[in-house]
Amino acid sequence: MLRNKAVFAVFCFFVFLCAVALAQETFTYDAKGKRNPFIPLVTPDGRLVKLEQEQGGRDLVIQGIIFDKHGVSYAIVNAYVVGVGDSVGDYRVLKILPNKVIFIKDGQAVEIEMTKEE
Repeated sequence: MLRNKAVFAVFCFFVFLCAVALAQETFTYDAKGKRNPFIPLVTPDGRLVKLEQEQGGRDLVIQGIIFDKHGVSYAIVNAYVVGVGDSVGDYRVLKILPNKVIFIKDGQAVEIEMTKEE
């Protein structure tokens, strides 16, 4: 009986040490260019928080392309489904190809290739 209590006490101490170790781990939220949903939009005194506008160009990420050479093609850009003529930030979709999307901004064409994740 005394041995069972000692084993239980050691087990409880081990669980306590694990809980302390996990409590010290910090978590940092990565907003990936979008608004952090954990930051309030209203200050404590009732004023609206001014949000920074999303940055374009270098933040354009193509997650997928649905290409149809005889019909309408779509791309998933920054988690939004877009077609030719749609806008993403300051960029307008000019053309969708099987492995890249061509955008236009201020008269300049910008080609963004689809990233491949392993």
